[in-house]
Amino acid sequence: MQKKIFFVAIAIFLIIFGKIFLDVIKFSPVIFQLLFKHDIALKQVNQNINILLLGVGGGTHEGFDLTDTIIFASLDQSRNKVTLVSIPRDLWVPDLNAKINAAYHQGEVKKKGGGLVLSKAVAGNILNQPIDYAVKIDFDGFVKVVDAIGGVEIMVDNTFDDNEYPISGKENENCGLSDLEIASLSAQVATGSANVSQSFPCRYKHLHFEAGKNYMDGKTALEFVRSRHAIGEEGTDFARSKRQGKVIKAVKDKVLSVQTFLNPQKILSLYGTLKESIETDIKSDEYDDFIRLGEKMRNANIQSSVLDYGNEEKKIPGLLINPIMDEKYQNQWVLIPRIGDNDFSEIKSYIDCEITKGSCTIPAKW
Repeated sequence: MQKKIFFVAIAIFLIIFGKIFLDVIKFSPVIFQLLFKHDIALKQVNQNINILLLGVGGGTHEGFDLTDTIIFASLDQSRNKVTLVSIPRDLWVPDLNAKINAAYHQGEVKKKGGGLVLSKAVAGNILNQPIDYAVKIDFDGFVKVVDAIGGVEIMVDNTFDDNEYPISGKENENCGLSDLEIASLSAQVATGSANVSQSFPCRYKHLHFEAGKNYMDGKTALEFVRSRHAIGEEGTDFARSKRQGKVIKAVKDKVLSVQTFLNPQKILSLYGTLKESIETDIKSDEYDDFIRLGEKMRNANIQSSVLDYGNEEKKIPGLLINPIMDEKYQNQWVLIPRIGDNDFSEIKSYIDCEITKGSCTIPAKW
């Protein structure tokens, strides 16, 4: 009887874990490389590996493939340092005749797969940095990745509220208003005489984060990094960039943790999510090198900076300015270099300083 129960138990075990075993076999080249290969052989310039991280809204709404988040990451193995530079989506690029967030879209229109190529070329030209790899993830994928690793713990620096966080899929809801009322309110919002979240309350939600250690699932982590209209200091691009850096580090640490690596189901769930949600020019035979690189730089010093227009009231200079709306910018709210349209020389010098030295200052130019 005991022998029969034993074989039944074995049969149940094989049925339950058979799928996992098959998936592990598919994933085995990466596992094999991790076990038996030790050198890190990735494209790099002067010991630095440069990566462009792109975040898009996804879905089917208008502008689904415009890059809402653009981060340049430079990994310096020799100094165990990571430099993150947040590039504002509203930066005007004359060569595109559009904002930089349209680079991926324009590249895809020209040729399938061209989005990453054009995004790397445009960002690389603005920063004067070679970009070795690019990774694009949609926001649904980001949520799934964070959930797949069991969420993350984030130390929130300041308590903040954001009353204008956009609700996905509700961008064009009429909120019970007539077409005439919508046109009138939209015009008032455009001139600054009306508040957008109060005019169209069904399109926005209120966010609140308390200072201190916070556990975040994927949805909460996405809201934390995407929030743009927080009241006070957390409403600045610099604060948003810093929050993005915190979450990137937390995700990296969780992915490389012992708890994740000793959990085959979690690894396979994460692997499946990444395959579905991420577009990248990283080759499959380089995955193990990136995992090994992440482990090697687990305790790296992460330095975040942001290209923005500063704060004139607080005498905090920025490298960008917001020009008057003009036809040459298609009458859009845009950002351009403060020393002149299409002159990125000052930005290039600043980025080079951040990568090679760090904690660089921007000279005042009021």
